[in-house]
Amino acid sequence: MRPFSGSEYRGHGHRGEHGECEHRGGRGEGHGGGRRQRFFGHGELRLVILSILKESASHGYELIKAIESLTQGHYSPSPGVIYPTLDLLQDQGLITVQEEDGGRKKIEITADGRQMLDENQEPLDHIHARLKAKMIGHELRRNPQMKRALDNFKAVLDLKVNQGDISDAQLKQIIGVIDRAALDISQLD
Repeated sequence: MRPFSGSEYRGHGHRGEHGECEHRGGRGEGHGGGRRQRFFGHGELRLVILSILKESASHGYELIKAIESLTQGHYSPSPGVIYPTLDLLQDQGLITVQEEDGGRKKIEITADGRQMLDENQEPLDHIHARLKAKMIGHELRRNPQMKRALDNFKAVLDLKVNQGDISDAQLKQIIGVIDRAALDISQLD
């Protein structure tokens, strides 16, 4: 089996397979319009599905719910995204799909799928780290006062650093203020 290339992991190339760029709510957070922000880069949804199936066999609807849970509700792949991706994984011999009584289809990872996952553990770790970072930022912004304070901090920093001439001494002072604030926060009980 061919491992995913680095360009697939980083999302370069075409816009992704089978609608992997779909994002709950339409546009990505903080973007005023235009293209939707991609939740998963090219090939990443396949890795996430394989990692879920490595834990246990599943059904399509359960995979959708597992991904929604993994992203704490920020992304829920539609059937129009999940099923074509499952078809691709099956065509590649990475999963098997067997019909059960009642018409449900049991999806299992194959030995080739496990090998693919093993060969791509580092990109999968990066995906999970990125998801965790997104979730932390989201939790911070749920509190209106925290959101206001973070937005104020970003706006002041943008005005001071990006939109004006700033000396090396001023930049050093700003970095010192940020480092002291981080240290103060880390020492709170």
